[in-house]
Amino acid sequence: MITNHQAKYYAHELTRQAAGDDIDRISTSLFDASVDLNPHQIEAALFALRSPLSKGVVLADEVGLGKTIEAGLVLCQYWAERKRHILVISPASLRRQWAAELIEKFNLPTEILDARAVRQRKKDGIYNPFRQNKVIILSYHYASRMEDELRAIPWNLVVFDEAHKLRNAHQKSNRMGKALRRALDGRQKLLLTATPIQNSLMELYGLSTLIDEHIFGDDKAFRKQYLHNGTNLEELRERLKGFIKRTLRRDVVEYVRYTERRTFTQPFTPGDDEQRLYDGISAFMLREESYALPKRQRHLTTLILRKLLASSTCAVTETLKRIRERLIRLRDQQVVSDDFLGHLVAEEELEEEYLEILEASAESGPIDQTEIDKDRINEEIAELEQFINWADAIKVDAKSRQLLTALETGFQEMEKMGAPRKAIIFTESRRTQEYLRTYLDEQGYRGKLVTFNGTNTDPESNGIFQQWLQEERNKDKITGSCPVDRRTALIDYFREQAEIMIATEAAAEGVNLQFCSMVINYDLPWNPQRVEQRIGRCHRYGQKHDVVVVNFVNTRNEADKRVLELLSEKFNLFNGVFGASDDVLGSIESGIDFEKRILNIYQSCRSPQEIQQAFEQLQKELEEDIAARMDSTHQLLLEHFDEDIHDLLKIQLDQAKQRLDKVGRLFWLLTRHV
Repeated sequence: MITNHQAKYYAHELTRQAAGDDIDRISTSLFDASVDLNPHQIEAALFALRSPLSKGVVLADEVGLGKTIEAGLVLCQYWAERKRHILVISPASLRRQWAAELIEKFNLPTEILDARAVRQRKKDGIYNPFRQNKVIILSYHYASRMEDELRAIPWNLVVFDEAHKLRNAHQKSNRMGKALRRALDGRQKLLLTATPIQNSLMELYGLSTLIDEHIFGDDKAFRKQYLHNGTNLEELRERLKGFIKRTLRRDVVEYVRYTERRTFTQPFTPGDDEQRLYDGISAFMLREESYALPKRQRHLTTLILRKLLASSTCAVTETLKRIRERLIRLRDQQVVSDDFLGHLVAEEELEEEYLEILEASAESGPIDQTEIDKDRINEEIAELEQFINWADAIKVDAKSRQLLTALETGFQEMEKMGAPRKAIIFTESRRTQEYLRTYLDEQGYRGKLVTFNGTNTDPESNGIFQQWLQEERNKDKITGSCPVDRRTALIDYFREQAEIMIATEAAAEGVNLQFCSMVINYDLPWNPQRVEQRIGRCHRYGQKHDVVVVNFVNTRNEADKRVLELLSEKFNLFNGVFGASDDVLGSIESGIDFEKRILNIYQSCRSPQEIQQAFEQLQKELEEDIAARMDSTHQLLLEHFDEDIHDLLKIQLDQAKQRLDKVGRLFWLLTRHV
């Protein structure tokens, strides 16, 4: 046993604040965190904490190296130092991931705020929900609208996830970037991005203005010094060293083992009745004038219908019924909701970017209620009813039959590798998810399935959740946040009992499934970033086996075949150790814009030759976007060539382990004494 005097010394040693460049600075944070120890993450966290004079840094590790963990260590250290005004700003789709990771891995209390949550907190008596003893998490769009509220709080640290979304923050036209710069001026910032530079050095300048607009002066000075005079790149590199830290995957292969991706294509051939339905709805969507497709939302409505039509018969059937009901109300001059499409996106759990487009559309006023041609609207209603009857007659479609083949093929491949019999099936439709659950239940998988979506409130998921609460009631795993705990319960059930998880896009974000090594793209997104997110749930740090990726393709649809070819060959999503590169994915500025380009091909091309030519043109444009001219500049500025990097990281790892051994020993002795 130790004496009171020793206990006092140990307590001091455990709580003292060390120098910024010392491993001691984050040793207690590492001790508290439930994460594996990786030297590049320790180095990145120390880099972010190192300079008290700097207003912030950019952590720009390649994809898959754990930038969230690096940021979590920094946040944990700020929290330990009683600097607890902490803000995380991320894409809306990643907010839950941040909340889950900070709670599970770092035991940090979090609060996701949006307009509805803020209203509720104020009703509950919390006057200023932004000023709580929690890590506040906001989406980019909501944060930019809360400029005055954010400016009023003395934030100790602001984290920007996917910070490349603000790489044009210096431009006058970038309203979001300028609003966030004003709101958070002078605050300490931590920017996370795998693609800090894509097509122009001005993107680096834009990121620098978020941290400190005086780092390089104004944009004219930056252009003159570095864009118009290439000989100054070495000087620029030296200046960047102080606030950008980038680690490459090749630097850490000694510490992080990566497995391969193995791809299988599962073809299916729709029957004549299915093809008749597809052709009929496709022709319906091509009309110039239609009450079913309002002009202002026509493009988005068509895009969603195309996705649901490709997903499953049941998904498009329910949507057609909704459209028919809307037309009947329109014909009978009853109140018609402007938010029909918004409800559809929410019900099917389609991409949140669709909702943002709809919100922007709603700001321009209600949809025009023009004079109704009853004969024409009755014709459309009759056509829709015919489509619905055709769809109702299709009980089991060809695609779902081939799912059984895909599962068995994948499971056989996994058995050869010694991988556990686990598969995740991704669909873009909530209704398709429900249909597949019922279908697989009937095909011998009853009791081996679990579903995962945005709410997880169906009876089966509720039962799993309640059972999990009982089993974990005396443990620390329950956070008290119902959505987070539900997600954890379902993932635990998948890991320990179920063979198959059927998931909507909700599982493509913020869910870590390293124990599963088969990803089935039942519906293949047109957005390559989405595809990479899905595969990245399983193919990530900690995966012990090669990951089998299965993609469905319609043999009677030339455009579907070309989309798969584009994603495979141009984006290289499905093969190799790392899949799509940061540079390639970063070239897609907006996934929705990319989807619209593909939709235009579906809508405008008829013959296989036209479709092939259109996709070849799209590939050509992409090659220009993914410009090789930036490669050398990118490497010169952001990628170090230190031959001793592996040795340096090893020293860092050894020091951290020694320090953690000491922290653990002191903590245990002090605990026993108390």
